[in-house]
Amino acid sequence: MSNSPITQVSESPITQVSQSQYSSAPPSPGQGGFPSKLLLDLRGTRFEIDREVLVSLPESILIVMFPNGLILGRGNSDGYDDDDNNSDESLSLDDQIIYVDFDPACMDYVLDFYHEAQVAGEAQRLASPSTSNNLSSQNPLLNKQAIIVLREELDYFAVIPPKSGFPAKDDMPATGPVLADPNKVNVKTLCGTHLLEQRKIFTALQRNINKENNVAEQHLIDMLCVSGFSRDDEWGYRDIEPKKTSIVSIALVMLKTTGSGNQMATAQKLLLFWRKPARKCWWDGVEVELQEGPNKLPIRLWARRTWTLELVLV
Repeated sequence: MSNSPITQVSESPITQVSQSQYSSAPPSPGQGGFPSKLLLDLRGTRFEIDREVLVSLPESILIVMFPNGLILGRGNSDGYDDDDNNSDESLSLDDQIIYVDFDPACMDYVLDFYHEAQVAGEAQRLASPSTSNNLSSQNPLLNKQAIIVLREELDYFAVIPPKSGFPAKDDMPATGPVLADPNKVNVKTLCGTHLLEQRKIFTALQRNINKENNVAEQHLIDMLCVSGFSRDDEWGYRDIEPKKTSIVSIALVMLKTTGSGNQMATAQKLLLFWRKPARKCWWDGVEVELQEGPNKLPIRLWARRTWTLELVLV
């Protein structure tokens, strides 16, 4: 078994259709079958996004947005004609919308950070115009702004002691969709609120390190803190998924390539996660006291945390 605390995960869920599949001539940016802009509906909030921006988003986010994949090209799978019947111009606005089960607040956070990184990257290129193409091809960090993407999926389970004042059937965990009796729903709501307030990124992993004495996990934290994070950083986005006992968190930071003597060497290690997101999963159990009216109720709160680490270049 590998000592690495993270493992590689799947390839990009987005496929850009090759032009050779349809014709010998390259399509223009606004050609009907290859729209330059896409309309996304994220839980009722609409986004107009450039196709290239969508493709450049972190793969760990794209695979959540499009779990069944998304083919960027002509949407009609019955065949392709020379007429304009399948063009975007002939479709209604509703027919062009791609519905995505993804939090619009999270998308706002990611797009805003991408804009900041693009501005920083352009300033970096203007400050170092003499960087040769040969060096840039060998080390893309010399002419691209890198972003470290850290995403956490947290699924939580509340084990209710039978004497805590809550009726519990056979002391089973209060898990699953929020469809149970009002008392159990209240427990899950209180647990979610408690976890939502725990915004420090590394607290849970450091607790696991202290428990298991895992050197590889400690090295992971050290590497991330040298590369742009700080040990007291908080998640940039954190919220409970609707109708689930699940919390999703994302933090983005710009990769540091200058500073201490080995800064670039550490940054180059993170290039291993460029276009190759990696994942780590562990269980975290704590005893908490939830405030319910005048009483404090002890709960055993279990959380399955899944981290995905990735590097993107803009």
